[in-house]
Amino acid sequence: MHHAIVLFSHGSRDPLWRAPLEAVAAHIAAQHPARLVACAYLELCAPTLADATRQLVSQGATHVTVVPMFLGTGKHAREDLPVLMQELHATHPGVRFHIQAAIGEDPRMTALMADIACEAPLD
Repeated sequence: MHHAIVLFSHGSRDPLWRAPLEAVAAHIAAQHPARLVACAYLELCAPTLADATRQLVSQGATHVTVVPMFLGTGKHAREDLPVLMQELHATHPGVRFHIQAAIGEDPRMTALMADIACEAPLD
């Protein structure tokens, strides 16, 4: 089974906004060269979740994990993403899909953000 990861985020017209997400993808690619990875956006920029998934499947992905790169499970993760996932299941019936919880809800991320916040100099 060929595993792939889609880092799914809101999107922005500002290309600099995408840099941190693309850096995460580059880090995954460097640390796990056998794992396919792509970024996908809900709106305002490309690729869409459908386009990124199509690309990964064309590269041989048979199992795709979608990682919502949100701090919490808001409307996009709770309402928009399930609809998009239904479309992916219909388009790629031979592919297994898994959706992780919003990245910001992982206790490791909570601890990391707290550590970073505490590093700020106190004036």
